[in-house]
Amino acid sequence: MDTIVLLADQDEYGVFAPALYEHNEALKVVLARSAEELMAYDAGLLAGARLIAFASSVIVPVAILAALGHGAYNFHPGPPAYPGIAPAHFALYDRAVEFGTTLHVMTERVDDGAILDAQLFPIVPGTTIVALEAQTYSVLVRQFFAFADVLAAETGPTAARPSIPWGHRKTTRRLYRSMCDIPLDISQDDLDRRMQAFGANRFGMVPTITLHGVQFRATLDPASDSSA
Repeated sequence: MDTIVLLADQDEYGVFAPALYEHNEALKVVLARSAEELMAYDAGLLAGARLIAFASSVIVPVAILAALGHGAYNFHPGPPAYPGIAPAHFALYDRAVEFGTTLHVMTERVDDGAILDAQLFPIVPGTTIVALEAQTYSVLVRQFFAFADVLAAETGPTAARPSIPWGHRKTTRRLYRSMCDIPLDISQDDLDRRMQAFGANRFGMVPTITLHGVQFRATLDPASDSSA
């Protein structure tokens, strides 16, 4: 292995590339921020490369996964129980008592490969989506640094943890959109949970009520206390 392709943003590359160099000075670490940038790398580079994705929403093309000579690994910003997109949002909606991060092998199916490590932490009651995602990101960064040495090594991570299975429900944009579609007969409790989890305008979607063909986008009233 002579190259690591880091699927992340520019700021993350500036932090993680030096950490990888520290463990393998002979490495070349290159950045990709999109599927298009991944596809721009030639077959020769990919044959000698390992891909590391960090909190990325990019779906890696199957052709890229097949071309990589040293595997692909993903740092997922959610625990194994929450594969898919926006895991923190669904965990808050479910009133989960713990959350975490996952390092796993990448395969053709999203969040489906062998799990190498999972870091779990309790969700403090009253935690907001912003706070939960910030805490998760911090844990994910620490997890990256903990595995930087093996990721930079020729052999790479090999010890999967078969005792940790993925959750059965894989969250998608379609599921997220359906959670933002508020039925007229919704209970107060369910509405409160949806507003807490899905009211942050992720993917340009917010809880919406449709009445007689007219859509009403729901927002929280700062003067009210929905828990009262």
